[in-house]
Amino acid sequence: MAGNSEPLSPRAKLAVTAGKAAAAVSRVAGKGSGSVIGGKVALRFDPELLARLARHLDVVLVSATNGKTTTTRLLAEALRANGPVVSNALGANMPAGITSALAGGSDARYGVIEVDEKYLAGVARDVTPKAIALLNLSRDQLDRAAETRMLAEKWREGLAGSEAIIIANADDPLIVWAASSSPTVVWVAAGQSWKDDAWSCPSCGGVLQRPDDDWYCGECGFRRPTPTWALSGDHVVDPYGVAWPIHLQLPGRANKSNAAVSTAAAAAFGVDPKVALERMYKVQAVAGRYDVVTWQQRELRLLLAKNPAGWLETFSLIDGPPTPVILSVNARGADGTDTSWLWDVDYTRLAGHPIMVLGDRKLDLAVRLEVAGLEFRVCQGLEEAVRTAPPGRIEAIANYTAFQDLRRKVGN
Repeated sequence: MAGNSEPLSPRAKLAVTAGKAAAAVSRVAGKGSGSVIGGKVALRFDPELLARLARHLDVVLVSATNGKTTTTRLLAEALRANGPVVSNALGANMPAGITSALAGGSDARYGVIEVDEKYLAGVARDVTPKAIALLNLSRDQLDRAAETRMLAEKWREGLAGSEAIIIANADDPLIVWAASSSPTVVWVAAGQSWKDDAWSCPSCGGVLQRPDDDWYCGECGFRRPTPTWALSGDHVVDPYGVAWPIHLQLPGRANKSNAAVSTAAAAAFGVDPKVALERMYKVQAVAGRYDVVTWQQRELRLLLAKNPAGWLETFSLIDGPPTPVILSVNARGADGTDTSWLWDVDYTRLAGHPIMVLGDRKLDLAVRLEVAGLEFRVCQGLEEAVRTAPPGRIEAIANYTAFQDLRRKVGN
């Protein structure tokens, strides 16, 4: 039971100690936080360590293509109203990183864990979560991840019969398909801006019909479930019809959607919606995302966009023209090495913005922008981009490793 932590076995203690030592060496060597290498070393000593570390926790898992890091952060803040929380707040979301995070939570009551989509079913088997929040599925890292419908099928198989409460986005057909195998599902009308990966029925392959905010398959009858929670403008509506105002310091509709799912998930742990939403207001940035920094006497807002759905949401929250925009794209292992997704992004939404292009794949991006008919400047580094940008706060949008490069450059 949560809060009744059993002493770790000598082997598990050794594994934790070895993992922390490896992480410390990694940090001293300037190789990052060390959470991943620390977890890998710990799991080598004790392959069952993740399960052992989670035994005393009430665990909630959060998974999605977009928004899982922010939702994890919001939900962790909400659950702190009821007790101490351990969380992989910096986004190390595979088993090694999760193990490292839980190794530091011996006194915690709750574990709020972001999980990479590919590892959700396996982590769920290990940690026996009380709840699982599922937000969305869309194309991402095409060289590594399965096609979205295949991934939804894997989730559906892995979560079949799960005793966890599934908090799922009723507006994403792939999420509904994945969650429907579970006996206890709380449906949240959280919205879906990017629909290009959800036009065919995941049940039979037929074409989904999408009248207004509804969806259904006319061939097999698979359809949007009736939600018990809903995002409605600037409010979260609970199962009793009470509308709770959302006040966030994080921008954009996507983060209101994240807050709606977080509120429903927190309620499963007994946290009142009013308390949950008040606590979420404290979150100003998430692992550097949305931070406004001053560098080279210019203000830059740092924004992460990893895939077509993420870029679409980001374009909706940046300041309008003639605000200067920096775009930076890499294709390293953590990003996915296939950049064909650039052609799925509607970059014409940036018309009127002065655009500076950076990153390992700046030329790939430049070709895409040229085809879109946009004016832009290819820059050799952030210094040149900032120096040549017109006056005003700069919106800096980057995919995963390019975003980390920007953060290191500006000292964030």
